[in-house]
Amino acid sequence: MLRISLDALQILDAIDRRGSFSAAGNELHRVPSTISYTVSKLEDDLGVQVFDRNGPKVSLTRAGQELLKEGRYLLKAAEDLEHRVRRVASGWETELGLGMDSLFSPISLLEDIRAFYTVADRTRLKIGQDAISGTWEALLDRRVDLLIGAVGEGPSGGGYNAVPLGKIPFLFAVAPSHPLAAIDRPLTKADLHPYRAIAVGDSARTLRPRTVGLLFGQDALTIPDMRSKYLFQLAGLGFGFLPEPCARAALAAGSLIQKLVEEPRTDEPVFLAWRTGENGAALSWWISRMRQPGVLEQLAQSVPGAVL
Repeated sequence: MLRISLDALQILDAIDRRGSFSAAGNELHRVPSTISYTVSKLEDDLGVQVFDRNGPKVSLTRAGQELLKEGRYLLKAAEDLEHRVRRVASGWETELGLGMDSLFSPISLLEDIRAFYTVADRTRLKIGQDAISGTWEALLDRRVDLLIGAVGEGPSGGGYNAVPLGKIPFLFAVAPSHPLAAIDRPLTKADLHPYRAIAVGDSARTLRPRTVGLLFGQDALTIPDMRSKYLFQLAGLGFGFLPEPCARAALAAGSLIQKLVEEPRTDEPVFLAWRTGENGAALSWWISRMRQPGVLEQLAQSVPGAVL
């Protein structure tokens, strides 16, 4: 008789991520007593302590960590099976997750979404946004099914198909009031080090996060998305690289100044990507639609600061 159920593993996963029984209950829409009972029964059945309890906060024991590590593989396998069964039964997914880098806005897909609903109005669309490596992680962790506008190369190890949509150029910009604006030559590391960088934080949880454009020991203000980065640089609070479409209008208006640097940032490739072996009708529709010419230009119109 199996002593470990998928339901118990799902509860352990939620407790670990949320940090308490009550927070896990809120996420899973369960009363705290049900959460507590499930954990206690699992510990009794296995004869091991899964959590160390310290008031409302709990943490996994070493045995609990091992159980959850392997248990998450089972949860993913069960989710994969559920998706496959639904697709075999209907051909169209009941839900499709689209992922985008936070550089872009979901509104850039407005006409595509309208067109999709004319052929698949029973497939629910869910759009998520992450930053840098976190975008790829969302695909590999099955939080989304298709990446539309993943900035930067994907992680090693495979498990996905990736089609390049093009590249986005980046340039170094500061506000006219920033001290670096007065230096009339290419900026060196020594010039940059005394001042604060504005950086978009990588939203990856398990993949190794990428750090772009920061010096060792550099003071940095880390924010969650490109729109915030653009506004902070516009306000003169720091410096950094911005996508050219993002900075174009501000440069023309004189509210940002482009500066040459000794180590410029290379153009970033942008990808369309999906997991290997996935072939649902809704996913296939979006892959075909997003492989048409001009998609990157369409996405770029939605970056912060872009002139539409």
